[in-house]
Amino acid sequence: TLAKLIDADYSRIQFTPDLLPADLLGTLIYSQRSETFSVKKGPIFAHFVLADEINRAPAKVQSALLEAMQERQVTLGEETYPLPSPFLVMATQNPIEQEGTYRLPEAQVDRFLLKVVLGYPSHEEEMEIIQMNLASQLPMVEPVTTAQQILKVRQAVRWVYLDEKILHYIVALVMATRQVESVPALQGMIAYGASPRASISLAAAARAYAFIAQRAYVIPEDVRAVCHDVLRHRLGMSYEADAVGMDADKAIAEIVNTVPVP
Repeated sequence: TLAKLIDADYSRIQFTPDLLPADLLGTLIYSQRSETFSVKKGPIFAHFVLADEINRAPAKVQSALLEAMQERQVTLGEETYPLPSPFLVMATQNPIEQEGTYRLPEAQVDRFLLKVVLGYPSHEEEMEIIQMNLASQLPMVEPVTTAQQILKVRQAVRWVYLDEKILHYIVALVMATRQVESVPALQGMIAYGASPRASISLAAAARAYAFIAQRAYVIPEDVRAVCHDVLRHRLGMSYEADAVGMDADKAIAEIVNTVPVP
């Protein structure tokens, strides 16, 4: 639906244990007639990529995504090919079923800007879901913008003013995940804190949140609004935290409530 709304390319990849890196990225195919190699690009070459049940594929497949997600490019053989712009990877994980799954590498998890937790739909939402699925066909959407306009908006977001005090606040929040002695309730609860990529992501997400709110500047409430989604997948909770029921969301709430707001 998102891809149709901006008239962009879309790929869905079902991650399975037998998936190979070439199934995502593509491969070089040898032609006996011309005695040369030609490039067969994989489904990763799309504006929107849905990685369904991403934790079902082994580590070598996950590592194939690292270059694409960070550098927005794919290397096949000796050549490097840029990915379409804008480029967005959306991944799903089943939070209940764990058999036949692989834990994602921390380096890969850190490359996701946000981790959004989807709960069960409300009563009204579930009724609407049933009605749409019982209808003769699902609702059709028409493009409302283009990929080029999205890129222009992205440039506009970069002009949203981020004051140095807000920047200090962002760094203080991230630093608190590493130096938990500043948060008494988290002593021994966090095994490892968020990386510098978390600080970059928090600043970028706060800017986008302010832009959506039609403001040309970031306020502390913007940072607090996106803090959980940006940080929850970047914290490593200890065994002690599991024992007392302290998860990443509760730890982030403690940090947000402890770090002074500018």
